[in-house]
Amino acid sequence: MREPRSRADAVRNREAVLDAAEALFVREGLAQVSMNSVAAAAGVGKGTVFRAFTDRAGLLQALAGRRTAPLQEAAAEGPAPLGPGTPPRERIPALLDAVARAKLDNLSLYVALEETGSSSPYRVPSYGWWHGTLRGELEKLTDPAHAGFLAHALLAAVRADLMTHLAVEEGIPAEEIRERLAAYVESALP
Repeated sequence: MREPRSRADAVRNREAVLDAAEALFVREGLAQVSMNSVAAAAGVGKGTVFRAFTDRAGLLQALAGRRTAPLQEAAAEGPAPLGPGTPPRERIPALLDAVARAKLDNLSLYVALEETGSSSPYRVPSYGWWHGTLRGELEKLTDPAHAGFLAHALLAAVRADLMTHLAVEEGIPAEEIRERLAAYVESALP
């Protein structure tokens, strides 16, 4: 009987930590927020935060996962153009546009995730999921031996550091970035 209570407490604590981290990141910026401040804001001990997320990268990955869960659900089970019943030439650009929008809406979070030194962005479960989804669609259009590489190349076009460079450094409006991405994807598809 004790185990279900622990699980309920752990779930509640995890959600409290994610809620506190979201609020702190919005208010203070990602760089200013420590694991200690997240724990204090959530009303839990620092050990609870580390048990739930291991490190800052784990917390950021959980936040990104929380923000993109509806998008992944739409891509996994939803209707066109994101859903699995959509023809690949329509679905691939829609998937990449959706990822680009998510990154443009959450630039600082995704840049921080990509910059975490010990944790390659290519090893993050969400990257693997998007890569696998794109690779599966690309295999319908090209030699399966090339589909994996092409999926990586297309995902490189929506990296947060590139999105930040285009939006912030070059001052390109988000809508124009998305239009240029669509043209690139169209030219890259076999």
